[in-house]
Amino acid sequence: MTVAAPLPVQYAAVPYRFGESGLEVLLATSRDTGRWVIPKGWPMKGRKPREAAAVEAAEEAGVRGAVRKKPLGRFVYWKRMAEGYVLCDVVVFGLEVRSMLDDFREKGQRTLAWFPAEVAADKVEEPGLSTLLRRLPDRVRPRKKAAA
Repeated sequence: MTVAAPLPVQYAAVPYRFGESGLEVLLATSRDTGRWVIPKGWPMKGRKPREAAAVEAAEEAGVRGAVRKKPLGRFVYWKRMAEGYVLCDVVVFGLEVRSMLDDFREKGQRTLAWFPAEVAADKVEEPGLSTLLRRLPDRVRPRKKAAA
């Protein structure tokens, strides 16, 4: 019996906010195919998984905020690489957006757009990510405001 090697792991952030219309998710287009995605990337030496997810969100979508300590979930997808496609396991952290940067590493390389969570779930191609976004309203709540 052969045992399959573990899948390479990436860390991702689902940037979200609570607007007048309720929970909204920020999606970005991928640089190669233009499909709607969430910021994600490879592990970073010296950083916790959630910290790596926050760095990717800042670099790819120009957002900063409070990253949840526990993952919201995970999904698998086929990552296009120079040598072909690689199946990756993506661990996803919620990131409640507190600020948007005027300048960031991949500005101009991606289109960014806010969508209600249900609409965002329909925009992404990965079934596991779509399911995670559909469940997001049950998993996150607005942060409490400080008493005056």
